[in-house]
Amino acid sequence: MEQAHNIEQRLTDLEIKASFTEDMVDQLNQIIVNQQLQIDLLIREVGHLRQQPSEGGSTPFRSLRDDLPPHY
Repeated sequence: MEQAHNIEQRLTDLEIKASFTEDMVDQLNQIIVNQQLQIDLLIREVGHLRQQPSEGGSTPFRSLRDDLPPHY
């Protein structure tokens, strides 16, 4: 009788853990979806920024390193 109760308790514990794991997987999946949307947006923004100097015509591409003082 006690062994049946022990098995039932273990099964209940496993169901609880599975439920929490399922919730965590859903949360992580949503985080991944949001991060991918942010990555896609940043890729588009970088693409637009790369096109801006060529649209201006007269200003060549400048690296941020060009603005560093000589002692760096």
